[in-house]
Amino acid sequence: MRHGALILAAAVLGAAHSAWAANVGLIKIEGAIGPATASYIARAIEVSSERKDVCLIIELDTPGGLLESTKEIVQSFYAARVPTVVFVSPTGASAGSAGVFITMAADIAAMSPHTSIGAAHPVSIGGGGGAEKTDDVMKQKMQSYASSFIESIADKRNRNVEWARSAVIDSVATTAEKALELNVIDLIASDVADLLNQIDGREVGERTLQTAGAEILAIPMIAREKVFQLIWRPEVMFILMLVAIYGIIGELSNPGAIFPGVVGAIALILVLYMSSILPVNIAGFALIALAIALFIADVFTPTHGVLTVGGIIAFLLGALMLFNRGEPGFRLSLAYILPGAIITAAFFAFVVGAGLRAQLMPVKVGRETMVGQTVKALARIDGRSGKVFIEGEYWNAVSEAPIEAGQLVEVTGVEGLTLKVKPKQT
Repeated sequence: MRHGALILAAAVLGAAHSAWAANVGLIKIEGAIGPATASYIARAIEVSSERKDVCLIIELDTPGGLLESTKEIVQSFYAARVPTVVFVSPTGASAGSAGVFITMAADIAAMSPHTSIGAAHPVSIGGGGGAEKTDDVMKQKMQSYASSFIESIADKRNRNVEWARSAVIDSVATTAEKALELNVIDLIASDVADLLNQIDGREVGERTLQTAGAEILAIPMIAREKVFQLIWRPEVMFILMLVAIYGIIGELSNPGAIFPGVVGAIALILVLYMSSILPVNIAGFALIALAIALFIADVFTPTHGVLTVGGIIAFLLGALMLFNRGEPGFRLSLAYILPGAIITAAFFAFVVGAGLRAQLMPVKVGRETMVGQTVKALARIDGRSGKVFIEGEYWNAVSEAPIEAGQLVEVTGVEGLTLKVKPKQT
């Protein structure tokens, strides 16, 4: 009887073990860390928790990202009801800048051989609050905040606080092998399968992980997250900025088109919103605005293209400075900047120039063309009545000074169907 009870208990424990070791969640994060990344990780943690996964593995390869999004990810890790494992992988991957904070904040931090981690200086992280901060006092405050933030992370996870601080203050970086020696990470694994074998039996809080033989279930991005991941890129913001310029300026130079103005206004609103998130530099915006002013000025002044050349130079410099160059994840490629400058210059030279010149041309048809013309009075003209024949039509005419029939008169204005005239001085 006692032997049977032991067998039953073992069976129950074995079934519980099998149920616990059933699934492991897996997501992959590549590229810059931004709002879409933070949203994706938070949702993945929730999904993994609801289906009672053993843990959630975040396979990471990032040059860095936004500090605000990094903070959201760290907070998601702290509040997670499922153990989080950050795995810097594959070989050759890196956890730079914001990636350092994310890796060290996980319950378990792992790296593949020949990967790297480090260089988390706050200038490289990007503030996500608009213009790049160049003031020494502000930079010092950012550095102080970032260092205290990463120290608190390292202390909470019992990792090397001193190294974490130096990663921010001195932009220290290291290899996976050295990071293991320094207690920056917990282990080195060749792949996900090796990682699962190594973390099997580890304790996370009050939970013992049973990952050996667990089934790996990927949690893909949903459509909304893919769209946001695509939108929150410097290239997209740059293109939207060009659309805003072309649309609004095109509408102003060709009034009544409506569609370009609507598209341009929508693009402008999106640019303003994105500029509050992405690490942009106000000096870059100023130079691009100067370039537009030079392009427009060249339409009105006979400079033989000198202002256009200046506008192209200002546009190139502005585009290069538009985003924080210290952050690899948010650099704008020359493959976008050069075509953008050429297309913009051509747009102002041909489309805008033609539209503005057309608006400034003298009127060639219509009532306005009669003003200033000289004709003969067909009948006596006074302040109440009179007749003239002009441009193939008979017109009523009035004059402050009496004019006799046959006398030459000059048209001075048009009011409805009546011309204002005066005696022609010979």
